[in-house]
Amino acid sequence: MAVASNVMELYKNLTRLTNYGRMDLKRSLLMIVNISEAKANLSKLIDMVYHGEKVVIAKNNLPIADLVIHKPTGKRKLGLLEGKFAVPENLMEEDKDIEALFYGGNA
Repeated sequence: MAVASNVMELYKNLTRLTNYGRMDLKRSLLMIVNISEAKANLSKLIDMVYHGEKVVIAKNNLPIADLVIHKPTGKRKLGLLEGKFAVPENLMEEDKDIEALFYGGNA
């Protein structure tokens, strides 16, 4: 629980310092948190990452995952298969083989 209290204290200090503009977020510290502590304080850790803190989640004190801000990918490009794929005319017609698989026997 000592580490969890340290997380809370660091969170309070980070919030206080960033609210008054006294902390340069580019020079933030690396925080390593075990999985059980991350579960208990996930929303606080996410808020810390949002404010520039670097958080690493560890299992048995071995780094497993980095908690980072989501960076969305670019927009989807529509029409990538235009001219490369033709929709068959009989797409909506019944197929005897498929009906036999669903309903059994010779449909």
